[in-house]
Amino acid sequence: MSEKSVILVTGGSGLVGQAIKAVIEKEKALSTDSSKNETWIFCGSKDGDLRDKSETEALFNKHKPTHVIHLAAMVGGLFHNMAHNLDFFRENMAINDNVLNASYKNNVKKVVSCLSTCIFPDKTTYPIDEAMVHNGPPHNSNYGYSYAKRMIDVLNRGYHESHGYMFTSVIPCNVFGPYDNFNLQSSHVIPALIRRMDDAIQRGDPTFTVMGSGKPLRQFIYSLDLAKLFVWVLRSYESVEPIILSVDEEDEVTISNVAEMIKKAYNYQGEIVYDTTKADGQYKKTASNKKLRSLYKEFQFTSFEKAIHDTVVWFKENREKART
Repeated sequence: MSEKSVILVTGGSGLVGQAIKAVIEKEKALSTDSSKNETWIFCGSKDGDLRDKSETEALFNKHKPTHVIHLAAMVGGLFHNMAHNLDFFRENMAINDNVLNASYKNNVKKVVSCLSTCIFPDKTTYPIDEAMVHNGPPHNSNYGYSYAKRMIDVLNRGYHESHGYMFTSVIPCNVFGPYDNFNLQSSHVIPALIRRMDDAIQRGDPTFTVMGSGKPLRQFIYSLDLAKLFVWVLRSYESVEPIILSVDEEDEVTISNVAEMIKKAYNYQGEIVYDTTKADGQYKKTASNKKLRSLYKEFQFTSFEKAIHDTVVWFKENREKART
């Protein structure tokens, strides 16, 4: 983007929004060519309720963005999704429709929305890729969130076909890092395990229980890596077709591996045990990043061990002000 741009980031106070902010602040400190032409605005829920059409339009009228990174969503972990599928569907449908329609009305040049690998069909072949998004129903545990996210792709295609707009989306694998949601009622697996292990250490517990068997496989991406890729997509990726932003297939790990890595980061001396009476959710959802690798060959991901270590350090230093 060579001309002056105003980039509005919805959900800017969350995990990925804060990571993008850190990346942009580093660019500005280095006075890169891109940063000189860009004004970045990070908005959170306090700036407007995106479920409300009038508040969404007021936010766009106030900031007049030329570009949008759309991160805002109602999100939660496995058990929160299972209990609130209807809420996840209705609230996310409202948010996404309002943001994309306001972008259209305000002649926004490009929107990059955030999807999730959970949108892919439950019954499928692996690895999954961008062409498989609508090939069957998602896993029943989070169908509300998954279908709402899929509809962003439908809206993007519609705005492109009807009006020629460049609205696109990225599909990250499981994201974690500083500023994550560590609330045990709604957090994803890594922040939940970090928070619970921190609690266990403070109590002096001799054992640490992981919900489920620990066998499911997941790909995890560090939020700062995802932030760099988001910025690259905004500046360089020109297609309405979604693109998967994921670590390589060989970097997939079990939940048991994750728990052991967090144990190592904390230097926890107790034993990890598994409560197999609890649901595991989808066993695997291995994603191919072949498209990303073909377009951005030189990108290097942070090692999983370092990313876990840095996230644990951040939480220990910020527990009192983290989302818990």
